[in-house]
Amino acid sequence: MTLLQEIKDSGVVAIIRGATVDNIVPISRALRDGGVKTLEITVETPRVLSLIEKVSTELTDVIVGAGTVLDPETARVAILSGAKFVFSPTVNSETIRMTKRYGVVCISGALTPTEILTAYESGSDVIKVFPANVFGPSYLKDVHGPLPQIPLMPTGGINVSNLADYIKAGAVAVGLGSALVNTKLEMNDENLAELTRKSKEFIRAVQMARD
Repeated sequence: MTLLQEIKDSGVVAIIRGATVDNIVPISRALRDGGVKTLEITVETPRVLSLIEKVSTELTDVIVGAGTVLDPETARVAILSGAKFVFSPTVNSETIRMTKRYGVVCISGALTPTEILTAYESGSDVIKVFPANVFGPSYLKDVHGPLPQIPLMPTGGINVSNLADYIKAGAVAVGLGSALVNTKLEMNDENLAELTRKSKEFIRAVQMARD
């Protein structure tokens, strides 16, 4: 199974923003134990390269990537630190080219049909429809009308109550930020257990929507 197919099969990408060297592994482990094995660590996080390297080294059964990547230079250093995929909030052809040069999964952010097609034609493997909550699940269905070949991953404003609507509208997976991971909380046993429980809940919601 290819890495891209693993991401699609999982159905959930956890967006981890603001983690630290001390809590990144407990957070990642709690997510993994709940079935969420695709983890995006955003690059504006201090010492992000150390976080990516730490997770990729210590938790070899998860797929760790870099998020909020705005330029090819950042993409390259993230990949060399162990990132298996690169998420961008926008369409940047140079970033896409750099990512594909290293054989890494590329997921670019776009919103309009023109941006979505441009990102796909430039080599993006999946298009992150962002911010998805601006137009809602029906927008994905409308975009898939003329562009059925493009895999879409909505991100922004998705929670357990509306996730199924996005999956049924054609999303190959969803990106979940604060609805799943709140790094401001103390990562004690209770909060880590709650993170695992929420992960299971989201994974179950994806599976039920697909069934």
